[in-house]
Amino acid sequence: MSATYKVLAYDFGASSGRAMLFTYDGKKLDIEEMHRFSNDPVMVGDNFYWDILRLFHEVKTGILKTINAGHTDIMSIGFDTWGVDFGLFDEKGRMLGNPYHYRDKRTEGMLEKLDEEVGKKYVFERTGIEFAFFNTLFQLMAMRDDAMLKQAKHLLFIPDIFNYFLTGVMKNEYTEASTSQLLHAKSKEWDRELMEKMNIPADIFEEIVHPGEVVGYLTDELCEELGCPKIPIIAVGSHDTASAVASIPVSGDYSYAFISSGTWALMGAELSEPEITDETYTYCFTNEGSICGKIQFMKNIMGLWIVQECRRQWAREGKEFSFNDLEQAARAAAPFRSFINPDDSSFATPGNMPKRIREFCAKTGQPVPETEGEIIRCAMESLALKCRMVADALEDVQGKQLDVIHMLGGGIKDTMLCEFISCATKKKVAAGPVEATSTGNAAIQFMALGKIENLQEARKIIRDSFPITYYEPADSEVWDAAYETYKQYVSL
Repeated sequence: MSATYKVLAYDFGASSGRAMLFTYDGKKLDIEEMHRFSNDPVMVGDNFYWDILRLFHEVKTGILKTINAGHTDIMSIGFDTWGVDFGLFDEKGRMLGNPYHYRDKRTEGMLEKLDEEVGKKYVFERTGIEFAFFNTLFQLMAMRDDAMLKQAKHLLFIPDIFNYFLTGVMKNEYTEASTSQLLHAKSKEWDRELMEKMNIPADIFEEIVHPGEVVGYLTDELCEELGCPKIPIIAVGSHDTASAVASIPVSGDYSYAFISSGTWALMGAELSEPEITDETYTYCFTNEGSICGKIQFMKNIMGLWIVQECRRQWAREGKEFSFNDLEQAARAAAPFRSFINPDDSSFATPGNMPKRIREFCAKTGQPVPETEGEIIRCAMESLALKCRMVADALEDVQGKQLDVIHMLGGGIKDTMLCEFISCATKKKVAAGPVEATSTGNAAIQFMALGKIENLQEARKIIRDSFPITYYEPADSEVWDAAYETYKQYVSL
């Protein structure tokens, strides 16, 4: 009987988290959900926060459930979460308040202030990161006069916080740090010159660890509390996109892009070096750290957030729809009546999303969608066409045609979205795995433990372990015509 190896992968999204047990038998991966929990941010006054201590309670519950289920032989644990957000700690390692949510409004006006103080081009040439209102850089700029920042001695990103709470070790993981817009893209070290120019304290940032490095081991106190051995905590692609990209089931030699699809749609390509040029600055591409020394050259597109917010608004109005209900209503609606820019600032924050979609269409002189089906169809077609726009830009920058788009993550359960993206981009879409982020998280742990040799082998194992669904483009002329109309209202 062959040996089996187990790791625990924690994957946190904007609305939920889960602890996933992965078992590897030398050929395939098997996955079992050990604990799932909601992630409920909290609005207090005018500010939006993550309930980090509640989330840590859920982390401990996940370990406890795993141990109580008889899996006392887990070899390691790894964490991935969204990017940019952080907590501040004092000289004794005590947390100074709950971390802010990236959709908190305190960063309003910071992009303009940065352009006045040092210039956007200067920042992009150093960091390679696109300008999003929620980047860590802008969050810290908004806090420059805040007593909390002046008191802080340490800054930890969200996955770093969980690592610290479990091990007592403070480190900043590379892929997560790269989302901050404070890391030098080429040196992969903190850009202290930029921090000095922006009046951001450089001494609060920690030593950087890379995916596959051991951060530390569970503390004695936690081992006693949870009844478990001193399990190592391994840095994975702590930014969830990096872990998702690790799971791309590449097969053969072809040119591909990826879309990590969920609340956000992160679309891009894997590069060996950052691509920082006037052209990529104009296109607003971002160069984020990835696994195995690679760069994720990509665009952040507002993904299914808009649909999720529409559903929440209708629920507030007493109309309960499943996602399948909304898909069927959208399929029944007339195509290509009106379009939105998913990345318009009006769609960035929680609220009455159907109303905002109608307002965008009215403001741009388009037919106003009225029914639920018309609104969802408008959002889905617009998202697919935005992906076409990014695909065209990727081909332009790289000077080559894309053969396949690999779609990953929970968003691929929406078959209509996969179909629309294939049709809009005129590319074959390979959708899978669904649990891309936690699978990549686990694969990095198995590589660190020496059970999987390298990324190429990991991707073959993932391809052999989980189903992949393929979509072929159709109705190209109709979608091409829609794209020409779309470009009248939307640009990169």
